[in-house]
Amino acid sequence: TQLAQRGIEVAWLTLHVGAGTFQPVRTQRLSEHRMHAERFVIPPATIAAIARAKARGGKVVAVGTTSLRALEAAAQHGELQAGPAETDIFITPGYEFRVVERLITNFHLPKSTLLMLVSAFAGLDTMRRAYRHAIAERYRFFSYGDAMLLTRKPSELPPGQLSRQDDLPDRLPTDTSPRPPSQ
Repeated sequence: TQLAQRGIEVAWLTLHVGAGTFQPVRTQRLSEHRMHAERFVIPPATIAAIARAKARGGKVVAVGTTSLRALEAAAQHGELQAGPAETDIFITPGYEFRVVERLITNFHLPKSTLLMLVSAFAGLDTMRRAYRHAIAERYRFFSYGDAMLLTRKPSELPPGQLSRQDDLPDRLPTDTSPRPPSQ
């Protein structure tokens, strides 16, 4: 593949996405929101590939927010652990990421746990700008829409500082239908 020709390894994990991933946050206090648990399996070969990437100064790129959650959950106790596990981790601004440096994801729903995760990952200001741009340019949202590559930023807030949803984008365009191809 083109990635392999450029020295980029691809590693796999298995995860069973839970319904909670797609549920909106219905509490005003984020600390009261509970995620449904998701099961995942990270093979030893994936742990080894991540270690090789980090040892040579490479970046770990997660494809999808649930992959990111699985990798970060597997490293919650310090060292990245292979094997089957389950997580109900709720990543909000202030979270300190341990594994992933880049994230490929789509544009998420307002007031969703995934919007909070990407805001924690890339920064609140970055996500506000990205969503303003996406809305202005009529990007497609949700799971089959346009994607973005995000770079991890240092946490802008101490853990738990964002206690309410008020600072996150809360509106999407009313028309999210596919746009015609560019001419």
